[in-house]
Amino acid sequence: MDKDAIQALAQTDMLAVNQLIQSQVASDVALIDQLGFYIVNSGGKRLRPLLTVLAARALNIQSNEHIHLAAIIEFIHTATLLHDDVVDESTLRRGRETANELFGNQASVLVGDFLYSRAFQMMVGLQRMRVMDILSDATNRIAQGEVMQLMNCNDPNTTEERYLDVIYSKTARLFEAATQLAAVLTEQPDAIENAMQTYGKHLGTAFQLIDDVLDYDADSDVMGKNTGDDLAEGKPTLPLLYAMWNATNEEDAALIRSAIENSDGLPAFDKILAVIKQTGALDYTRKLAEAEADFAIQALNEIPDSDYKQALVALAHTAVERNA
Repeated sequence: MDKDAIQALAQTDMLAVNQLIQSQVASDVALIDQLGFYIVNSGGKRLRPLLTVLAARALNIQSNEHIHLAAIIEFIHTATLLHDDVVDESTLRRGRETANELFGNQASVLVGDFLYSRAFQMMVGLQRMRVMDILSDATNRIAQGEVMQLMNCNDPNTTEERYLDVIYSKTARLFEAATQLAAVLTEQPDAIENAMQTYGKHLGTAFQLIDDVLDYDADSDVMGKNTGDDLAEGKPTLPLLYAMWNATNEEDAALIRSAIENSDGLPAFDKILAVIKQTGALDYTRKLAEAEADFAIQALNEIPDSDYKQALVALAHTAVERNA
């Protein structure tokens, strides 16, 4: 199943999700209305809400609760983007200027807070304590992940285990919550709920691993952000760490270590990229992502076959095959 087929399958649900997002982001406060409209219409893939509605349909949901859940998931994700771009001092996302670049850091942080609080208002509206429990835990874990990433910045001694813990917390945890909650809304037995949780966790991990590959192996115009941003920020992502660990000489290893420690690697980007490719760091990271996608697909063996299940399988393949 290709991307167009997946989108066609979810079209009705996604139209409803987008309408709900537009209505819920509206505010009497002009700046919230303006900035909120800008960020939720900034050309994102809507991958997380798409994942939510496909998972719910695969489990034969009979209500429209998945529409609300999908919008909640997107608001949480969007709030994290607003805060991330301030922390990272990013200027480009999804091929457009970031909200903080246009509106300033203060407005971006505060509107991010608005979206978080709107998400929790909508959670209450579902009147399901387990939804509140899982999403409040996920939101807290995402915040922890962002702090952990901040602590890892400029630390060349970051281990692969610490790196993976960060990407689980800041990215995969929300994927995991989205698919687990599809099972909660449809009142599935524990085995299926656990399977859907496992699927989301591994899919989200695969997605972030490829994101970190693309920071060194994608065209900025295609990717929608500046290539080398992670290097410029001194983020010790796996491709950079693996290259440092496996550099063929001390000079190359020292160059990467300095780039991480001092956030000064961008002028030497071409040299560092050559080391990354020479050591097979991108291939190593891709193989980890492919293994994670395979784990995600295997977890779906617990649920009945359907077009929606096949779409979930296709999403796992797409997560590792994409170029943006």
